[in-house]
Amino acid sequence: MNDSSTKTSGFLGIALALAAVYVIWGSTYLGIRFALEGGYPPLLMAGGRFLLAGILMYTALRLRGMPAPTRAQWRNCAFMGALLLGGGNGLVCIAEQSVSSGLAAVAVASAPLWIGLFSAMRGQRPGKMEWLGLGIGFVGVLWLNAGSSLTASPQGLIALLIAPLAWSFGSVWSRGRDLPSPFMTAAAQMLCGGALMLIAGFAIGERMTAWPSLKATLSVGYLLSFGSIVAFSAYVWLLDHVRPTLAGSYAYVNPLIAVVLGAWLANESFSAQDFGAMGVILLGVVALTMAKGAKKPFAPRPADESA
Repeated sequence: MNDSSTKTSGFLGIALALAAVYVIWGSTYLGIRFALEGGYPPLLMAGGRFLLAGILMYTALRLRGMPAPTRAQWRNCAFMGALLLGGGNGLVCIAEQSVSSGLAAVAVASAPLWIGLFSAMRGQRPGKMEWLGLGIGFVGVLWLNAGSSLTASPQGLIALLIAPLAWSFGSVWSRGRDLPSPFMTAAAQMLCGGALMLIAGFAIGERMTAWPSLKATLSVGYLLSFGSIVAFSAYVWLLDHVRPTLAGSYAYVNPLIAVVLGAWLANESFSAQDFGAMGVILLGVVALTMAKGAKKPFAPRPADESA
């Protein structure tokens, strides 16, 4: 394969992976809402979904001959699973019990900014165009949610404060670590993160008090297959092939997808403000993508320093 074909293949892979995290994760907000409204407790739902997805994916990979992670790799995957899944997704599920959709979108959209800051702390400073893209995207999300009811319970506010921090730190911390292949990394993280969330859910008293509705169960099935296996695997692959700021740009597109699906499936209406804000969000993503669309060498910190 010549250099031109290799570059085209690499660009196509990045584009497909970004499309997966943009579209699928944009739809999971609605899926989580349906699952919670239909009777599933937040951490038990999220933990069970990721644990089952991890089991299925891990089994398939092992049957294909992929080696199991080493002890050190399991340790790193467990830490990432605790941050990305437990701290990130788990807390968002808890928050969606009480927070407004506007506040949730704004909070999650802060993840790329935290990723940029954590990357800078590790010596990988975003360039001027990346900062411009991040700033434009964040302005677009604020504009999109300017008319939302930004109300939440104290528990929801705390959850939304911690969730993007945990996800962002875990994303940056993973760079340069001893990890298995991207897909095995995703499977191991889902196994560890899912188990931790189930333990946490039972520990805080979550229980299934009634049979969930069919709609809620179908939503969990969608979250398990597409949200967990497909999109999360694509995100882990992106972390290994592009800079964290580009991988984290999903947070700016997800609110756009959520608005479109809300209008389509929940009869929510658009306004001129919505269209203008979505245009600004896309502009920010375009700037970010143009700035860093390919993997750059990453120099891990010396072994005696912690991150």
